[in-house]
Amino acid sequence: MSDLGSEELEEEGENDLGEYEGERNEVGERHGHGKARLPNGDTYEGNYEHGKRHGQGVYKFKNGARYIGEYVNNKKHGHGTFIYPDGSRYEGEWADDQRHGYGIYYYVNNDTYTGEWFAHQRHGQGTYFYAETGSKYIGTWVNGQQEGAAELIHLNHRYQGKFLNKNPIGPGKYVFDIGCEQHGEYRLTDMERGEEEEEEETTMMTVVPKWKATKITELSLWTPTLPEEQPPTDGPGPEEAPGTEGGGELSEEGQALADVSEGETDSMRPGEDDGDGSREEGRENFRYDTIDQGIL
Repeated sequence: MSDLGSEELEEEGENDLGEYEGERNEVGERHGHGKARLPNGDTYEGNYEHGKRHGQGVYKFKNGARYIGEYVNNKKHGHGTFIYPDGSRYEGEWADDQRHGYGIYYYVNNDTYTGEWFAHQRHGQGTYFYAETGSKYIGTWVNGQQEGAAELIHLNHRYQGKFLNKNPIGPGKYVFDIGCEQHGEYRLTDMERGEEEEEEETTMMTVVPKWKATKITELSLWTPTLPEEQPPTDGPGPEEAPGTEGGGELSEEGQALADVSEGETDSMRPGEDDGDGSREEGRENFRYDTIDQGIL
């Protein structure tokens, strides 16, 4: 089932009234609470206003899908839950019959997307959880694709950088739980693959990201130490060295560690930007495991 699942399901048309049992207004229009059975086998129970679905209602499709939520002028609008025939479901905001606003999509393969939607696609800030691997993508989306600055979190390491069309691109870094970082960049390279079609061999070019490591650094965290308390004396002792009052200034090595620690912490903040039109529902094929690429 495609990501535009609800568009594949036809609802009651204005002229396909079918059977109705419920309240009406003075001119005979469906108005108030009522039940309807449509000629195509769908059913609706909920509120009407001037002959149209308007307000809270439950629409059941003959193929098993159903929508529980708000309607405005016969269209899904407001907050609602759509359960698709394959068992996947969307819970969130709707506008003009489309997923629009904030919502959560539970895919049939147990993946989840939590975040913003625009015109039925993932668009804006969101988090995609991969159930198979336990990985998590936190960033922004553009027209359903991962695009912009983001953080891809794995079980024992994470990648921080920018994405374009679901692929990492440009400078970034891998942060490992063992206490080190690998800096580098992703470069898009063309790979050829041959396919035989109608007894003629054709060559197709596939663009894939390739990681180029530049350096490995440690996660250095500087912790200040307090000077030991000295017993009070009447005067300066012969063994007291000058220049130790108040803990003194940091040594060059300590200052360098402090600077590195502060710089690394700032650079490890997750990104806030990163996009769906031609993909299969709930299946993101993005896997950039650093172990497979042999970067360590």
